Amino acid sequence: MATRKQTPTNETDERITLNPAILAGKPTIRGLRISVEQILRALGNGVSVKAILDDFPVLDREDIEACLRYAADLVEDERVFAVTRHEDFR
Repeated sequence: MATRKQTPTNETDERITLNPAILAGKPTIRGLRISVEQILRALGNGVSVKAILDDFPVLDREDIEACLRYAADLVEDERVFAVTRHEDFR
């Protein structure tokens, strides 16, 4: 599993926050009660950036872009390994 840096070093880290007191520690946008997951799911379901910004006027386009960068960062180092079945373990 990928780990995030503890100190902000870029715009994504400054916009995406992790706080155990907010949404049980899920990544949120700028400490608001709007999760990165919520935004990514909306985008994945075909909701336009404009519609998201209309629904959440406190957000701006850079927040949405930060969510996408955050997701890309999480899968960047993800690897899939083939698992073979060994006859002795049946």
